[in-house]
Amino acid sequence: MRQTLSSSFVIPLFLCICFFFVTISTSHGLTATNDSLIRKTCKKCAQSDPNLSYNFCVTSLQAAPHSHCANDLHQLGKISITLLGRNVTNTRSHIKELLKNQKKMDPFVRSCLHDCFDLYSDAIPTTKQALQDYKAKHYDDANIDVSSVMDATTTCEDGFKEKEGVVSPLTKRNNDAFMLSAISLSIINMIRLNGDSI
Repeated sequence: MRQTLSSSFVIPLFLCICFFFVTISTSHGLTATNDSLIRKTCKKCAQSDPNLSYNFCVTSLQAAPHSHCANDLHQLGKISITLLGRNVTNTRSHIKELLKNQKKMDPFVRSCLHDCFDLYSDAIPTTKQALQDYKAKHYDDANIDVSSVMDATTTCEDGFKEKEGVVSPLTKRNNDAFMLSAISLSIINMIRLNGDSI
């Protein structure tokens, strides 16, 4: 004997499955609005700073925790400064590991790494201060703080260039921190000029 599913059972089951997939897709990923905000913001950031990659900006902001909750430019700015802070902290830890694990290292490279360690150590509290200033809407102060972090990344990278033939082991990390700083600075400047709207 063949059994058939009654329509009174199939329709509610179908609706439950659809609701489940809609809920999962919107709660665990970027909504179209958030994605659009990130893309528009990154487009303007990349247009205002030729050193900033649009793709790097989009990828970084989309990957950030809570970016799917950002409803305006101000929230994206907080996220960008938080990303910068995490990058600076991770880079400092990486430098510490390089210094600890590589006993037979060129003395010049070791000296440069020590300088970078100091620069990134100073950048950690500066980034925290930038976030506090940003949250308090002291945008000029936040701009100065983030600019200081950006300068630290450049100073670190330039130190390795002082001796011919030396390759920096921190180039990618310095470039990433530089671009995260550029994203934060662009957003701060957009807010100073236009408020929270893009």
